[in-house]
Amino acid sequence: MEDKIYKITLADGTVLENLTLNGNNFISGENIEASTFEMNCSPVIVSDGTTEEIHENMELVQVSVVEGKTWFVLRDISEDELEQAKIKADIEYIAMMSDIEL
Repeated sequence: MEDKIYKITLADGTVLENLTLNGNNFISGENIEASTFEMNCSPVIVSDGTTEEIHENMELVQVSVVEGKTWFVLRDISEDELEQAKIKADIEYIAMMSDIEL
């Protein structure tokens, strides 16, 4: 059985190609820095050459180098997490505008 080769397209159009998948770890023969993913994971398109999945809100969980290959994990951010982040930002904004220390 052949391993599938994946391609990930980040929000800014950066394309990460020739990726393999081990569990939930994408593996690249190229060096990929964590900064590649910063503010760049909404949306993310994952393609295996046959199917394409669009993930509206993702984040980098980890990136590491093992035996010269870059391993990285992305995860979907849930609607609940997005809602909580919005509520927190709203509270911080109101506190700032009211000159209240949180």
